[in-house]
Amino acid sequence: MALRYLALGDSYTIGEAVAPSGRWPVQLATALQEVGIVVAEPQIIATTGWTTDELNAGIDAAAPQGPFDLVTLLIGVNDQYRGRAVDDYRTRFAALLQRAIDFAGERPQRVLVVSIPDWGVTPFARDNGRDPAQIARELDAYDLAARAICADHAVAFVDITAVSRARGAEPAMLAEDGLHPSAAMYTEWTRRVFPVARTLLENEAPR
Repeated sequence: MALRYLALGDSYTIGEAVAPSGRWPVQLATALQEVGIVVAEPQIIATTGWTTDELNAGIDAAAPQGPFDLVTLLIGVNDQYRGRAVDDYRTRFAALLQRAIDFAGERPQRVLVVSIPDWGVTPFARDNGRDPAQIARELDAYDLAARAICADHAVAFVDITAVSRARGAEPAMLAEDGLHPSAAMYTEWTRRVFPVARTLLENEAPR
């Protein structure tokens, strides 16, 4: 029986401006299948522009039925974009992480959190007069908070922020809007998420 995968997030998870096959959760499922881990098509609950509280409401509306064998969570960029304090993010993120653990059948070892990419390096940020250093500082604070909460719950945390900074301004790594990642950038993320997800799925038999 195929393993069930739930992906929670915002534009980065739904893959704004890329084909469905280019979304990183879909790429991840395909990569896992290629090594013999049969994963069903991901159930994705994500919408461009969602903040932590909007994702929480979106989960309520979608009412996914667990348990899932893998749950991924990537959320926070829109909280930062709207200028929300890191303490507010910390509280909302912790609640979402607990929901993710619940969806995984109360197995934190089947939950994987992905760091927030740095949109400050993109042409969109430059063209809108945004300060890339400030964006980087704020996102680092968000990710530091999320990483600590994940550690407290024994949940895996995967850093894709570094590659977003290193390559996020390259035309090939951007969608046409100059802000969101292209499928090629999502492939870079998948390369980092894949070994962690594979380990999580191979270290414990499906429920």
